[in-house]
Amino acid sequence: MSRATRPASAEVPAGQRLDVWLFRARLCKSRALAGRLVTAGHVRLNRRKVKRPAAWVRPEDVLTIVHHGRVRVLRVIALPARRGPAREAAASYEEL
Repeated sequence: MSRATRPASAEVPAGQRLDVWLFRARLCKSRALAGRLVTAGHVRLNRRKVKRPAAWVRPEDVLTIVHHGRVRVLRVIALPARRGPAREAAASYEEL
């Protein structure tokens, strides 16, 4: 199916892979680094340690990330469709 003929429901996904979200939200420089961060056990999704980069992230989920010696607690607000500029990426989460 081409992009022009996809149904409207395909445009707004219910979730996104965790490694893709971390990359598109500009929290990791590459998707591979995001995957390594998750596999190493440095990411929690709704208080549960996640070991799979393919874990599904949805709006309103809470992520706890230990990255560069710093603990960040984030609420997912949106699922970015691309890795855009920093302002666009920052709009996809809020710090708690």
